[in-house]
Amino acid sequence: MKIKSVLVFAAIAMLGSSKIMLAQQQPNILWVLTDDQRWDSIETFNEMLTGKKESKLGYVESPNVDALAALGTTFINTYCQAQGCAPSRASMHSGRYPFRSGIYQFEYFNNNTNNSYPFLPEEMVKLGYQTFHVGKLGVRIKTIKNGKAVSYPLYQNDVSFKTLADDMLPEWGKVSKLSEIDGVKLKKPLRNVTYLKDENGKVYYKSKELEEQNPQFVGMAKEAYDKYHIMYKHNNSKKDFETPFSKGILAGVSPQSAGKTRDGNYTTVFIDFLKNENKKFKAGRGSYDGIDTSKPLFAHIGYDFPHTPVLPPKSFRDRFHKKDYKMPVLTDSEFKKMAKAFQKRVKKSFSDDFTDEEKQKMVRDYYAFCAYGDDLIGQATKEFIEYSEQKNKEWLIVYVCGDHGWKLNDHGSIAKNTPWEIDSHNPIVVVSSDKKKFPAGKVVTDFTEFVDIAPTILNAGGANLKKESFNHLDGFDLQKVATEKIAARDYVLGESHHSIGPRAYIRTKEYALSLKTRPSSKRGVNMNWAMTASDKELDMSLYDAINDPDEINNLANNPKYKKVVAQLKEKLLAIVIGDGRAEINWGGDNYGKNTKAIGTDVYYNKPFAKGAHDYKLKLK
Repeated sequence: MKIKSVLVFAAIAMLGSSKIMLAQQQPNILWVLTDDQRWDSIETFNEMLTGKKESKLGYVESPNVDALAALGTTFINTYCQAQGCAPSRASMHSGRYPFRSGIYQFEYFNNNTNNSYPFLPEEMVKLGYQTFHVGKLGVRIKTIKNGKAVSYPLYQNDVSFKTLADDMLPEWGKVSKLSEIDGVKLKKPLRNVTYLKDENGKVYYKSKELEEQNPQFVGMAKEAYDKYHIMYKHNNSKKDFETPFSKGILAGVSPQSAGKTRDGNYTTVFIDFLKNENKKFKAGRGSYDGIDTSKPLFAHIGYDFPHTPVLPPKSFRDRFHKKDYKMPVLTDSEFKKMAKAFQKRVKKSFSDDFTDEEKQKMVRDYYAFCAYGDDLIGQATKEFIEYSEQKNKEWLIVYVCGDHGWKLNDHGSIAKNTPWEIDSHNPIVVVSSDKKKFPAGKVVTDFTEFVDIAPTILNAGGANLKKESFNHLDGFDLQKVATEKIAARDYVLGESHHSIGPRAYIRTKEYALSLKTRPSSKRGVNMNWAMTASDKELDMSLYDAINDPDEINNLANNPKYKKVVAQLKEKLLAIVIGDGRAEINWGGDNYGKNTKAIGTDVYYNKPFAKGAHDYKLKLK
């Protein structure tokens, strides 16, 4: 399979290079984004960073992304701006840091504030593009109409997983209201019941309440649990031990075969979109416009893999079944030195007490899921390139390895949300039909960030980024980073509030520092708190990226590093507190439950350190 995939891409590359050079035109653009994907799941990234194809844990498989990297330019040291899905995706779509957009976590936000600017797909429409999205979007945007917050479509054509949920047989989902099963009326209607669905249409509902009230369905959750080899999040304690009714699938086999899963359906929908030129096509319960051949295309595929539930198809899972992985181990010394916020997050997602076999199962299925996703990416990008070449159109592919990373017992935990390296490091590959813009096989080791994605795509689409209307963008055009060596950064930074509380980070080639930015997530109050808070209140972490790449030993309280901590702290706080900070009342810390009142107040901190974010930092 690996050889076949690479040969397909090689043939496409030769096809493009054999053509007469295309006239300057707006290229078709495909942006591929995965979810919770670690960089070490990609062979070529491992080679670039460690010199070995395997992850430090063991075997991985990624022939199609490897082939993309060979055809294009890899920005290997790219970091996300937030280690949570929603704020990270907002930073990509907006091209803005969280501390400037005011989008720090999972709140619904609106586009009606005086701090709101058009998002990437909206700008692409202005440039004449047809915009299309399928899969997970994760940008929790609303708009205010008649005093109420209502849905706001970012893409002209948006095929969401909700549309595909019934007719296209995803392997997992949630029923908002369950009143009967196979014609049998339940004693009491139930809400938000999760399920697994196999290729024959059989549905396995997971609900303790369902089984308690309806004896004929007793054992349904256990049947699915056993049949699909499911492993749930748990701790090996009486309080939180794994049962068939636990939440969060860390491992298992999909009840659907390859191509029929939720992610498989996204790929199928995208290919159907390309094949239905200038006409409607059906996808699940919806009807959508096919590709408009009179316009350039901006398409975005948001894959769910390898986010939980981790359910690779059997054909992929079997290949990883007997692989042995070297597991990270949490020591008492590491845990005691962690920042308090990190300790709290590790406790909530603790995995170091899993059995050896449970850990192996978790890692095998995660990397198998990534391998399956790689196959889907190969199918989607192949069809996109072939379509563009057939239409004599230039093209561009932007592949982003995860909206953030994921721990596989790193630091004794499963989950994300922390600014550790494994949660934050997410390389990008850009492949272009014009190799002068993104040279084949080039590896850029300079720091890059997720805020660079929007300006890169906008510039490729013909936008003049020098216009005042684009001054709000915080990132750089990666084409210039790759070919002109501009804007070399001494550091990357970000801020995320979900699960670990308000926390910002700054990372240089030598060190990574993170600290608390405010006493709570209440917005617009005491915004300068961190400037006078004690080191203990700031709950800092400092890791030596050169000598401690796995970030085991927190040096923030080590007197030998007092000067380093002071310099990094001064720079970070000057930027995230004093250089354009915005905080917005999105309705509280409740993820948008009070959506009628979101985004009514914008609080701007006085820019006492304007220009502090100059990308320059030389430690003394």
